Amino acid sequence: MPVDAQLIAFDLDDTLAPSKSPLPDAVASVLARLLEKASVAIISGGQIGQFRQQVIERLTGASEAGLGRLFLMPVTGTQYWRYVDGEWSMQYEDGLSAEEKSAALAAIEATAKRFGYWEAETWGPILEDRGSQITFSALGQQAPVDAKKAWDPSGEKKNRLAAAVQAQLPQLSVRSGGSTSIDITRAGVDKGYALERLVEVSAIPVEDMIFVGDRLDPDGNDYPVVRTGVRTQMVGGWEDTVAYLEGLLAE
Repeated sequence: MPVDAQLIAFDLDDTLAPSKSPLPDAVASVLARLLEKASVAIISGGQIGQFRQQVIERLTGASEAGLGRLFLMPVTGTQYWRYVDGEWSMQYEDGLSAEEKSAALAAIEATAKRFGYWEAETWGPILEDRGSQITFSALGQQAPVDAKKAWDPSGEKKNRLAAAVQAQLPQLSVRSGGSTSIDITRAGVDKGYALERLVEVSAIPVEDMIFVGDRLDPDGNDYPVVRTGVRTQMVGGWEDTVAYLEGLLAE
């Protein structure tokens, strides 16, 4: 096998594609080739609809066998989807209760307004109920990449907001998500949790996995995978990911 792992796991936004954007041609091509050699998992806070738009619709070059080796883990791994009998089907979902959702929505809205982070101009809803996750997107889910980068370039706003909301919701987990988002899930749900669930459902040991992400720094939302002991590869964007995978496939 030309890659030194049974499975390569990826973050989605800013690792495989620009935020909320479809996979670039070069990424779609190299992933299709990688799927012929190894299993692939994609872990993101987004919903399955986002995965369909960003990933599934772009993998037209992947074979049926390759798609069967693809593990999709939306909503930070609280959902798990596989390609079965020609269709994508959900294999499990770890949902929030109605009471947990209500508390999370109220806390994030009130705190964002108090801090002055509730913006008047947005692209889509600010708050989103994803079943197993409540997501706050300061500029809306469809905001342009440039606007999102400009809103909180240092991450200070997100970190401040997440810390304040976490203090109000000790029974839940509140963490920085994408470039302008905060994700609220059950306690302990992060990308480390997702990778641990992936080990369970794939029966592939963590020692035979590699995780590729753009936020593996201690403040980043990819960092929790480090506690699992998985090998990691930090990238600065999708172009770095393509270069890394081309190198793996050439070995």
